[in-house]
Amino acid sequence: MTTVDLTNCDREPIHIPGSVQPHGCMIVCDAEAVTIRRHSSNASAFLGLKEFELVGRRLEEVLGGPVVHEMRNALARSGVPSRAGLMPRYRLPSLDREFDISIHAFKGNAIIEFEKSVPAGPSSPLEFARTLVGRLSDVTTPAQLIKNAARLLRAVLQYDRVMIYQFAPDGSGKVVSEAKRPDLESFMGQHFPASDIPQQARQLYLLNPIRVVSDSSGERFPIMPVLDAAGEPLDLSYAHLRSVSPIHCEYLRNMGVSASMSVSIIVDGALWGLIACHHYSPRSLSMNRRIAAEIFGEFFALQLGALTQKQMLLAAERARDFLNGLLSSAAHVTDASGFLGQHLAAFRNLVESDGVGVWVNGEWRAEGSAPPAEFAGELAAFAGEVCEGRIWATTALAEALPAARAHAEQFAGLLAIPLSQIPRDYLFFFRRELVHMIEWGGDPNKTYASGPHGDRLTPRQSFAVWKETVAGHSKVWSPVERELAESARRTLIEVVLRQSELLADERNKAEIRQKMLNQELNHRVKNILALIKSIVAHPLAEGATIEAYVTSLKGRIEALAIAHDQAMRASGGGLLLDLINAEASPYRTSGGTITVRGPSVSLDARAFSVVALVIHELITNAAKYGALSVKTGELTVDWSVNAGGDCEIVWQERGGPPVTPPSRQGFGSILIGRSIPYDLGGRSDVSFEPQGITAKLCIPAKFVRWTEDAASPEEAPVPVKGKPGRPLDGKRVLLVEDQFIIAMDCEDMLATLGASQVEVCANVSEALSFLSRTAPDLAILDVNLGSETSEPIGNRLRELGVPFLFATGYDDLAILGVAEAATLRKPYNLAALEAALRRLPGVV
Repeated sequence: MTTVDLTNCDREPIHIPGSVQPHGCMIVCDAEAVTIRRHSSNASAFLGLKEFELVGRRLEEVLGGPVVHEMRNALARSGVPSRAGLMPRYRLPSLDREFDISIHAFKGNAIIEFEKSVPAGPSSPLEFARTLVGRLSDVTTPAQLIKNAARLLRAVLQYDRVMIYQFAPDGSGKVVSEAKRPDLESFMGQHFPASDIPQQARQLYLLNPIRVVSDSSGERFPIMPVLDAAGEPLDLSYAHLRSVSPIHCEYLRNMGVSASMSVSIIVDGALWGLIACHHYSPRSLSMNRRIAAEIFGEFFALQLGALTQKQMLLAAERARDFLNGLLSSAAHVTDASGFLGQHLAAFRNLVESDGVGVWVNGEWRAEGSAPPAEFAGELAAFAGEVCEGRIWATTALAEALPAARAHAEQFAGLLAIPLSQIPRDYLFFFRRELVHMIEWGGDPNKTYASGPHGDRLTPRQSFAVWKETVAGHSKVWSPVERELAESARRTLIEVVLRQSELLADERNKAEIRQKMLNQELNHRVKNILALIKSIVAHPLAEGATIEAYVTSLKGRIEALAIAHDQAMRASGGGLLLDLINAEASPYRTSGGTITVRGPSVSLDARAFSVVALVIHELITNAAKYGALSVKTGELTVDWSVNAGGDCEIVWQERGGPPVTPPSRQGFGSILIGRSIPYDLGGRSDVSFEPQGITAKLCIPAKFVRWTEDAASPEEAPVPVKGKPGRPLDGKRVLLVEDQFIIAMDCEDMLATLGASQVEVCANVSEALSFLSRTAPDLAILDVNLGSETSEPIGNRLRELGVPFLFATGYDDLAILGVAEAATLRKPYNLAALEAALRRLPGVV
């Protein structure tokens, strides 16, 4: 036995059946509707004509001149075959009987169809259409429209069952709305395989949007002759009376259906679905109601498209607000991965999902039910193969990427959004598996034996519900969600591109800044050396001792080192008052009077470094040439907050040598005038007045933090004088230092503080060797020992329970990979060393 399945229907030429249905007849003429070429075998009987041969006769001779004149006018009105010219309830005078007549031209033929008019009811279809359309004008969602349409059509058209049937992307269909006679079983929610509606039938649904079957068991009346002079059959694609395929008639009879009507739902040129009407006894729909149903179908499709578009627009509006906010907040973002990672939860509100993840620059961040980081790289590589610069979605990722089966508990569906034109960065949405039951109107996989129609088909005879469990799939990604994903793609690509631009700009600025700092370092080192030379060469005051000179010299060099350290610090910034006092400290006793005052304000790291360079240049110049170069000079530094929150600094020198504007700008002058405007976007104005220099600096509000409203003028802290104590009496100290002179100086200070024994080591191996023999009472460790650090020594001291200090010039020991511990900042003096030791637990 030969077995076939429903796809055999695709071979049937249903547009040229060679016959018409029994509720009407057909006459076919030439294109001008002059001469009859063909007719259905029932034409004479149906129209009540005399029995004579119709083919070859003039149409006027058979029906009369006035009727044919109206037919030609109707044909002229039709324009296209899908819009036949209509003559509803037209009385043929020669027969004294009313007919519904339609005429259309197709492939060189004028095809005239006749049906008997319904005796009662309005003569115009407008009342029916107005009733149908008016009831649905106020619905606001596609779901409401679909639900109400079936009930309304059944009430008006009086079919036993009216269904809205929606096609899926794979061609199968589902009943999404139903109104029926109470005693009938429900088809609501049932699926029907794609093969139930053959491909050529779907094409005809697009060409001819309304199809009526008056009697699935009715007689078929052949077209005579079957072939024309060229041997071609008559194409009835647009004919209402086109007879029904025997296969489809058997299909209907197997369902118990005697009559049916379908109206195509065409949205954006594609077949969205059908309005399907079933009746369980023979029934022919009148032309008026048929036209009304056709108009309603078009209205329904337009309304459905409009409501769907409205939903998409509302969703797009919400998405636009979210994405615009995201774009605004990303204006200065240089870490796209971190930025998107912070907003992952918000993305789940954009597209419904169980989890979301972002892969940017090889970094994975995820939220909710998403794969682990070790699978993210493989997922990104797969996305690079399938996305091709566009969004890509699936409800069953494991079918395309078998490795995803290992993570089936976390997700089944995937929506991938590429964030760059090259396969690199992606935003992923995930949906969990949705195990559900599909109810089919019969087994969709069933095959059928050849029947009375040969190997074409014997249609399904059982429509009992056949259930299939579907696993490994997620909920479908809707068109609206795909559109939102596309909007997100466009926005996020802009975020990533902006990040790249900012990084490039920052790199360029960093290079310029680095060159400037390198020049400043060279300039600054020379200044420091020159200043130390001047300090050392400064003559002793009359009556001063050599000890006093050495103390003064040490204090000035230490103050200079502290100022240098503050200027170079890159982490955390600092107080403006501390910065100015540190820079001014070396000159408070050797030069003029220095007054510093203003509210308490701190600068961030970037501003602190820039301002420190400017203040150092100003005070160095003041000491060389300005107010601090003579005893009578006065330097006043004031700062305040303006209305915009900026910090305004006024530097004023008076009482020094007369000032004249410089004839040329050196590097220091350029630094003072340009660094704050360039690096911070602030202002820097310097006036060379005869009585002294006045500089006005403005630091933008975003770089400053005001900690109190005002502060009284403050002077630099005065060190407490007096003899140091002896906190180290009788103690043994380990000193690790790779610079001989520094080690010797520190050894002297430790002896001054009472140490009975100081063991000096220059490297890690020497120190560990010493600790293997004995344990000191405390230790002082230089952190950076050339090619190594003293971290191993610190670890051994911790094991022995020996307190210790790290001596360092670094702000952050983590830079060197060293654990946090008590620190002593280099360079240090005896007082600083004693203070640090007294703070160290277990020493004093």
